[in-house]
Amino acid sequence: MKETQTFRKYLIEEFYDDYREGEISRRTFIRRVAFLSGSMAATIAAMSAVGCKPIELPAATEPMPTNTPAAEAQPTSVPPTDPQSPLSVPEDDPDVAASDVTFPSGSDEIMGYLARPVAEGVYPAIMVCHENRGLNPHIRDVARRFAKNGYVAIALDLLSREGGTAAHDRDAVPALLTEAGADRHVGDFLAAADYLQTLDYVDGERLGMIGFCFGGGITWRVATALPTLKAAAPFYGPAPELDQVPNIQAAVLGVYAEQDERINGGIDPLKAALEAAGTTHQINIYPGVNHAFHNDTGQRYNEEQATQAWNDALAWFAEHM
Repeated sequence: MKETQTFRKYLIEEFYDDYREGEISRRTFIRRVAFLSGSMAATIAAMSAVGCKPIELPAATEPMPTNTPAAEAQPTSVPPTDPQSPLSVPEDDPDVAASDVTFPSGSDEIMGYLARPVAEGVYPAIMVCHENRGLNPHIRDVARRFAKNGYVAIALDLLSREGGTAAHDRDAVPALLTEAGADRHVGDFLAAADYLQTLDYVDGERLGMIGFCFGGGITWRVATALPTLKAAAPFYGPAPELDQVPNIQAAVLGVYAEQDERINGGIDPLKAALEAAGTTHQINIYPGVNHAFHNDTGQRYNEEQATQAWNDALAWFAEHM
C-alpha cells in the first residue's frame, strides 16, 4: 500500500510538471489524475496538493474519464514524435533479431519484446522497464539498441494481464500500472530473469537491468529483490525504501537530470544509504536537462546528454557484467 501511494504521488507530481511546461494539455492532466484518483473530488484534492491553482482546477461536475483502447482514444496531449536519437535502431536492422515473446509469471502469461544480435553466440542480457506510458515503440527501440551493442534485451509489458498497453487509453495506463502495484511488477521481472536463463544464447551469469522514470523506480526495487542481478541503471526514478538498500547486490548507476528537482530531492538520502550498505554505485547528474531527457520521442529530449547517459550506461554494464 505504501509503495502504491509513493508511485501515485510521484506520477501526479510528474503530470503537474508536464502540464506546467506545456508537455500535456489541461485536459490530459485532469484525465490522468482522475484515472489515478478515482473520483472528481479526489482529483481536485490531489491537484491542489501539488500546487495546482484553483482557477486551473476542473469543475466538480466534470465527468470522470472512461478507459478506451489507445487506438480509439482522442488525442489529449502532444503526440510522441518519431525517434530523434542518432542511436535509434530500426526494426529492420540486419544485425538485430527482434520479436514479441511470452513467458510465465506465476499462473499468468507475460508479454515482452525480445531483441538480440543476429550473429550466433552467447550474450549477456538486459531487462528493460518502460516508463509510465507502458511498452511503446520507444522502449522497443531501446531494446534493439542493446541488441545492436551485443546484448539480449527483453522489455516487458507490465499491463500484460490487462491485455497489454495498446488495449488502453494512454491516459489510463499510468493508473493501471499504479493499481497493479510495484510488487507485481517486480515479480514479473523476476520471472523474466528466469525466462532468460532458459535461452541458450543468454549467459545467465551476466544479467543487468535498466528503466526510465516509473521504470527507474521499478529497476531500483528489482535490484533489492534479485541477488543475481549484476548491474542496474535506473534513470531518474523514485528511490526504493531505504531500509531495503542493503539488499542490493548489483552495481548501480543512478542517472539523474540537473533540473529535475522533484526527483533529485531524494538523491542525498539514497546516496547515504548506498554508502552505508557498501553498495557499488555511482550517481550521475547530467547538466542542463530535465526529467525524461533520454526519451527521444518527447519534448525534453537532449541529444548531447542523452547520448552521454546512454554511453555511460553501456560502459557501466560492460564493467560490471
